[in-house]
Amino acid sequence: MEEITNNETEKIEAVTLPDQIEVTESEAIENAAPEVDLHLDKGAKWYVLHTFSNYEVVAKDNLEKVIKKEGLENRIFEIFIPTEDAIVEKRDKKVLVPQKTMPSYLFVKMIYGDDLWHTVTRTNGITGFVGPKGRPLALSAKEVNDMKLERKVNNIVTRVEAGDTVHIIDGNLAGQTAVVTGVNTESGKCTVMVTMFGRPTPVDVELFMVKKI
Repeated sequence: MEEITNNETEKIEAVTLPDQIEVTESEAIENAAPEVDLHLDKGAKWYVLHTFSNYEVVAKDNLEKVIKKEGLENRIFEIFIPTEDAIVEKRDKKVLVPQKTMPSYLFVKMIYGDDLWHTVTRTNGITGFVGPKGRPLALSAKEVNDMKLERKVNNIVTRVEAGDTVHIIDGNLAGQTAVVTGVNTESGKCTVMVTMFGRPTPVDVELFMVKKI
C-alpha cells in the first residue's frame, strides 16, 4: 500500500465538510415535494357508463357494492353523477334542488382492463360502456378538464367548516357570499345560508362551488 505523503495529508485536511444545516418543521413542509395523485400514476382514466332511465343512483349504489364485494377499490376509484342545482317551484314555493345534467349516464374513474368489462356491464342498472360498439373509450384530458370532473369529485380538498364565510363561485348562486352552517364530506356538500327571495335561506351546495374568504 502506498504511503500518503505529508503534502497529500495537508490536502485532505484542507477539505472540510459543510456545517450541518438545521431545517425547521415549517420549512420542511414548505419545501416538500407536492403530493401526487396516485390514481393518475396508476393509469386511472375516466369512462362513461350508460344506465337505464332514472336508474343512475341505483346503478351507482349497485356498482359501489360490487366494488366492495370484489375488492376492486384499487381499480375503480370514483363514480360520479353529473348534477347542478336548479330553482324549481314546489307547492307554490321556489326551492333549490339538484337536477341531473346528463340523465342515464355515470362517469367512472378506473384502471380499465378486459377483466372488468363483464363485472361492470353486468351490474344491475348499467347497460354498458359508452364507446365504439360498446367498448370503453376513455375521456380525453381536455374532456375531463372541460367537465371539471377532477375538481368535482375531489371537492374534499375545499377545506371549509361551519362558521366560515365563503364566496359561491359556481352554479345558480354564483357571485353570492354565504356563511357555512354545516359540512358533509361524504356527500361532498355543505349547507350555506344565503339570501333568497328576501330572506335568509339554508341551501345545500357542492363543496367545489364555494371558496373560503
